[in-house]
Amino acid sequence: QVQLVESGGGLVQAGGSLRLSCAASGSIFSFNAMGWYRQAPGKQRELVAAFMRGGSTTYADSVKGRFTISRDNAKDTIYLQMISLKPEDTAVYYCHAARWTNDFWGQGTQVTVSS
Repeated sequence: QVQLVESGGGLVQAGGSLRLSCAASGSIFSFNAMGWYRQAPGKQRELVAAFMRGGSTTYADSVKGRFTISRDNAKDTIYLQMISLKPEDTAVYYCHAARWTNDFWGQGTQVTVSS
């Protein structure tokens, strides 16, 4: 069973930065896709950024130019660097990985951006 452990969330003022980490229990090379989702109160979970099969990346329009997804293959870890944070970025951020028909989720980490 794959385990994904997030860290790095917290409270930050608008305009600030945070970096989230997601450590996988196995090799991240085994995943077809891996990335970050978020869910704000009363809203559906949405894709924030992800590595897709073949190595390409995708970002939600709302975070382009502000968020950067990266990976450290040796540590089986992905990161989400977030800058110029806005109050509307407040949400629980979840790490996600997909392997064929299986989906794996982390427990989530809270990001709160105060105005």
